[in-house]
Amino acid sequence: MKMFLLFSHKLTSEQIKDAKENLGVREFIYLPKDLQDKFSNVPPEIDDIKEYSKIFIEFLEKNVSKEDYVLIQGDFGVVFWVVEYCRENNIKAVYATTKRVVKEKVIDGKVVKISEFKHVRFRYYFRGKND
Repeated sequence: MKMFLLFSHKLTSEQIKDAKENLGVREFIYLPKDLQDKFSNVPPEIDDIKEYSKIFIEFLEKNVSKEDYVLIQGDFGVVFWVVEYCRENNIKAVYATTKRVVKEKVIDGKVVKISEFKHVRFRYYFRGKND
């Protein structure tokens, strides 16, 4: 079982552990560099985000199987259309949830708040027919 990553960051060790232990993932597949660049830098000027999203959907059509997961987090419009594709094709689409831990430190006499985000779990965008 694989997890395809439509995601602008690298997975943390906690996310990798969670995916392996709780979802049964054995392999993580990042987008090819050209697609990753496009996924991470969606131009805000374009009107038709559905059309722009087709390159990511085509990648999934060629590579993902029904038992695989797709982690999707990024531009809201692209996420919507890719999740919709996954829903229509009964592909398991998930996103990562986090917990914010805020710490205060005094640096040079000033109180500075530092937010750290801790992975909690993966959550389904929708439940499929076999979930």
